[in-house]
Amino acid sequence: MVKISMEATGQLISSIGEDNFANCLSAALREVAPFDFTVVFGYLGSAQPLDLYDDFPRGKKKTFVEDYQEGPYLLDPFYLASTKPAESGLYRLRDLAPDRFYQSEYFRNYYVQTGLTEEIAFFVNLPNKAVVIVSLMRVKKLFTAKEVRDLGRYLPVVLAACCKNWSDLAAKFGVAGSNERAGGRKRSLELAFEKFGKDLLTSREREVVEFTLKGHSAVAVGKILEISPGTVSIHRRNIYSKLRIRSQGELFSAFIKTLLEDSP
Repeated sequence: MVKISMEATGQLISSIGEDNFANCLSAALREVAPFDFTVVFGYLGSAQPLDLYDDFPRGKKKTFVEDYQEGPYLLDPFYLASTKPAESGLYRLRDLAPDRFYQSEYFRNYYVQTGLTEEIAFFVNLPNKAVVIVSLMRVKKLFTAKEVRDLGRYLPVVLAACCKNWSDLAAKFGVAGSNERAGGRKRSLELAFEKFGKDLLTSREREVVEFTLKGHSAVAVGKILEISPGTVSIHRRNIYSKLRIRSQGELFSAFIKTLLEDSP
C-alpha cells in the first residue's frame, strides 16, 4: 500500500482551484517518495509550454524553465510524447527516450546542465488536447522500482485532482480546440525542421536532421525512414558539408539558433 497521510491527500483536495494547489500536490507526492525538484508544465500542441509551477531555487530556474521554453523543449522526450499523445499515466524519461538520447546533442548541450540523475513524470490529458506534465526530479540517485510502483498507485488521485484544477488549461494559451497559438507565438517542430536549412538541404536530409537531433541512432533513423544505416551516414556527411559544420554539437546549436531567430 502507498504510505501517504490522509492529511496530505485532504489538503490536496481542498486546495483544488487555489493558488497553492501545485505546492500541495508536490508535498503529497513527496510523502510517497522523496525527490529534489518539481516542475509542472502545461502543453498544447507545439505552443511554447507554460510553467504552471516549479520549486527550483533562483539559480536553477533559468536552465530548467527559461532556457527550456526558448526551444530545447521541442527535443524533450516528455514533450514529444505529449504530442502523440501518450496515455495519462506515470512515465520514466529513460523509457520514452530514443535509443541514443543520452548521446544526443540535446542531452549533451542542454539536459546535462540540469545536473539530474533521473526524471519521472505524471502525464495528465485534459480537454481540447491540452496536457499537464508533473515532473519529479532527482539529482543524486535513481528512483527505485518500488518507489515508481508506489507513485503509480497514487495516479488516480493525481489525475482526478489535476483534471479538476487545470480543466481550463487550453484557455490559458489564448486558444480553443487544437489551434496552437500561445501569446501570439506559433512554433511547430515540423515547421522548424522544414525551415532549417531549407535552401541547402533536401527534404530527406532535413528528416535525417530531425531524427538525429531527437536522439535516434543511424540504425534507428534508417528503420524510421526505411533506408540503410549506411545511407543515413552518407546523408549526415552531406548535411555537415552543406551547412559547413563538423559535429552534431554544431548542428544542435544551428537548429536552436534558427528557433531563436523566429522568436518575436
